[in-house]
Amino acid sequence: MVKTPLMIQTIITKKLGIKYPLIAGTMMNITTPEFVAACSNAGGLGILASAIYKTKDDLRAAIRKTQELTEKPFAVNVNLFPALMPTDQLAYIQIMLEEGVKIIETSGHAAPAEYVPIFKDAGIIWMHKCAGVRYAIKAAGLGADIIEVVGYENGGATGKLDIGTLVMAPSVVDAVDVPVIAGGGVSDGRGVAALLALGVEGVVLGTRIMATQECPIHDNLKKALVGASETDTVLIMRTLNSTHRVYNNKAAQRVLEIEAGEPDPVEIYQAAAGAKAKEMYETGNLDIGVISCGQGVGLVHDVPLIKDLFDHIMQEAENVITKNAERLTK
Repeated sequence: MVKTPLMIQTIITKKLGIKYPLIAGTMMNITTPEFVAACSNAGGLGILASAIYKTKDDLRAAIRKTQELTEKPFAVNVNLFPALMPTDQLAYIQIMLEEGVKIIETSGHAAPAEYVPIFKDAGIIWMHKCAGVRYAIKAAGLGADIIEVVGYENGGATGKLDIGTLVMAPSVVDAVDVPVIAGGGVSDGRGVAALLALGVEGVVLGTRIMATQECPIHDNLKKALVGASETDTVLIMRTLNSTHRVYNNKAAQRVLEIEAGEPDPVEIYQAAAGAKAKEMYETGNLDIGVISCGQGVGLVHDVPLIKDLFDHIMQEAENVITKNAERLTK
């Protein structure tokens, strides 16, 4: 029986209007309206991945669907990473504004200076996700309301600097004067407590929430994640300056083989294509595509409801904080 957690409140919970300082990381083909709403209804902040949607009408419908499924706050992500089929981001942002989205997350190699006046004029809470102190300083200087930073343990884009979360998080906290959300390798309440101790105001969860009942991926993949260890990830796409940490399967090894030769960037992108990952999510064929996966997968041991997971994580975080205070002051 999960006890009702004490209420840890931070600048982030108050600013975003959420129960827990838990951010459900944006994941391509995973953070759909149904899963975003489940994460928000569980007390965290769900983030809709706009890059899933190939037309403006599809994005508009997805935002409306999310609004139907939750009355809680949620965000929409604007993906600024290189892509084979780039999206008209300005048009997508306009749809977000028209549909009443209040929180927008941007992620990519550089903060989108050209969109800042639009965000400010619309009263948007702008969150920028990056992987380095200098990028965080740049985004904060442009007017980001919240900085998100992820360390080297993170699943998905890890940045170029290979700095672990334990160093990355407090470095960014010290460098900017806006609230910081951090992630990378966090799968339980101990990780949340550790990051709060480092000065962050919220924590990103990615790999951990894939192993939940509501997550829209095949049960075969959920079982594989539960059975994986912290060594079952690899780094791909370094040759493109777009390093990603992924689950170590045959598809990931194929990408590494291509990169070891004289790779054509298009060939790498095709081998790591999101369409193949989507097929894996739907069919359960674990070797057909690559999937972002952090080292925290080694701490994933079950497949709970997302609400039960969030409740348990926060209860554990509070227990850790309380017990450490007692243990270290005896």
